[in-house]
Amino acid sequence: MFGLDPNVLLMVMLAAVAAGGLCYALLFSRIETEKKTDARIARVKSAETDIGKVKAARDRVQEMSKRRKSVQDSLKELEKKQEEQARKAGDGSIKARLAQTGLPLRLTHFYVMSGVLGVVVLLMVLLSGAPLLAAFGAAFAAAIGLPRWIVGFLVKRRQKQFLNEFPNALDVMVRSIKSGLPLNDALRLIASDGQEPVKTEFRRVIESQQVGLSIPEACVRMMQTMPLPEVNFFSIVITIQSQAGGNLSEALGNLARVLRERKKMKAKVQALSMEAKASAVIIGALPFIVALLVYLTSPDYMTILFTDSRGHIIMLFSGIWMSIGILVMRNMINFDI
Repeated sequence: MFGLDPNVLLMVMLAAVAAGGLCYALLFSRIETEKKTDARIARVKSAETDIGKVKAARDRVQEMSKRRKSVQDSLKELEKKQEEQARKAGDGSIKARLAQTGLPLRLTHFYVMSGVLGVVVLLMVLLSGAPLLAAFGAAFAAAIGLPRWIVGFLVKRRQKQFLNEFPNALDVMVRSIKSGLPLNDALRLIASDGQEPVKTEFRRVIESQQVGLSIPEACVRMMQTMPLPEVNFFSIVITIQSQAGGNLSEALGNLARVLRERKKMKAKVQALSMEAKASAVIIGALPFIVALLVYLTSPDYMTILFTDSRGHIIMLFSGIWMSIGILVMRNMINFDI
């Protein structure tokens, strides 16, 4: 093979293998030492890394505990402010309800309209030939109950309009904040371009800022004219973000989604309870319908209730029991979320 003797070629290969084995035997201790050194260095580096990770985790835990304590303090302070606002609203309930209607009505206007309404009903009942006691009773009920019912109807209608538009306003605020606008400018945007009654409520927040209140305090003050849980959630989010920090756009976006889910749940509960409410209305109206039909068919049979003192007593107790029954049925079918 290639002119070489096979024995010579075999000796050369054996010599090469022997030389390689000798070199490996001489360098084995050094190679093992280097491996141990590298392993020791790797363990030291990993230990330093673990210490750094433990320290970073400890710092994160401490920061989270501080933030949690700050949030708890903020919630306690906010609860105290809300209790004060509730006490103020309870001290002048009629005045507060008039402010919640969104109309420029004062307490004197309310009392004047109540008195005028009572006088009108009194004259109408007297002209119809009813007894004087019944006329005064109807006038008292009209002067006391009807104006409050009208105010309550206006307040509920305005609150319903607010709830329909409030999630859309929060979405506009989220987009404004994500685009780089500060919270103050986002509130001004809703106050200038929003839909009623959200526009009016946010304008009051801006006006409260102009007289020296902070944004969280102005949002908490919104509860005076719009006492809704949704407004309470909004004020809590703004207060916590101002004191503890965080992603405000994400928090407001989550709040808007929660409000829409609450609206869907209310609609579902209302649909499921509609049958019970209709039954309660029919049962409550049935005595009045029967009395009216009996009066139309047999007037003499019902007139004694209005002309005789015993009939007045019967009507009084009947009205009391009917009122109690209506209140009980109303509480049974009142499903608040």
